[in-house]
Amino acid sequence: MTRRSPSPDQLPLRLVESPDEDIERIIEARVAARAEADALRWRFRLVVIESVMIASLVLAAGLVLEQPAGIVLRGAAIVGGGCFLTGLILISLTGAAGRLLAKLRRKR
Repeated sequence: MTRRSPSPDQLPLRLVESPDEDIERIIEARVAARAEADALRWRFRLVVIESVMIASLVLAAGLVLEQPAGIVLRGAAIVGGGCFLTGLILISLTGAAGRLLAKLRRKR
């Protein structure tokens, strides 16, 4: 990463050019890895919550419309499962695209 020199109007702060620069890099790498893992967990939680909510909405709508319980349960399970699978596919595609972009940035 190239550092730009400060503007002549600014006071130069030498906070990063200390001997602890390696420690700072290590800490930043650990924080970035932890944030990435937390983001993945939150995405998965959101997909699970969305799937349960949509399945419960289908279930409630079917019961309000006085449809047979077996058909309503099967429909709610299919809709919830489909929502869950598409959410997992989106999470994996997002991760793959992020890795691809990271590799492309490293090559430059």
